[in-house]
Amino acid sequence: MTDFLGFTVTQFTFFDGIIPLLKKGLDKSGGKTIIDLASGGGGPWKRLGPKLKSETQDIKIILTDYFPNIPAFEKVMAIDSDLFRYEKKSINALDVPKDLKGFRTQFLSFHHFQPDEARRILQNAVDFQMPVGIFEAQKRDAKHLIQFFFSPINVILFTPFIRPFSLFRLIFTYLIPIVPICVWWDGIVSVLRTYSVEEMKTMV
Repeated sequence: MTDFLGFTVTQFTFFDGIIPLLKKGLDKSGGKTIIDLASGGGGPWKRLGPKLKSETQDIKIILTDYFPNIPAFEKVMAIDSDLFRYEKKSINALDVPKDLKGFRTQFLSFHHFQPDEARRILQNAVDFQMPVGIFEAQKRDAKHLIQFFFSPINVILFTPFIRPFSLFRLIFTYLIPIVPICVWWDGIVSVLRTYSVEEMKTMV
């Protein structure tokens, strides 16, 4: 699932337009470090990282997660070991360690948190006086619900192009279609749980 999600956000331009926002967040942080929380499989950083580096020199992007996906993080780091690094230990987005200082980001993950947890994430950033950027690729509306309803078709079409090659990925996509079903379920639930702009403003 994380391979598929990582492939889609890397191949398509979902987040290309946020480069100015990332630069603004870095400026507000007073440093050159991005702390990516709940990174999963690395999100859009394979695409965004090099683009951001071309406009902002000497930046560091640190991938973190409550359940760190080390193999996925190492794939991202292999793109540019000067740009990326990752935390091997578990990092809780609700209680970020004091030594992890920088502009905090979350991609495609904020909707996984209940409202009280989401507020704690924002409050933790305020407590440490660190800017935070929350980015999603979907809205809680009928249009996105319909789009994600047909997401298994995309899984079936895109899987042969995902690298590195994995026999298990093919088996659990085509022979035993666990991945398409899980992506479908995750997409539907994600749309239903995504916070609206009004809800986000209320939290802030």
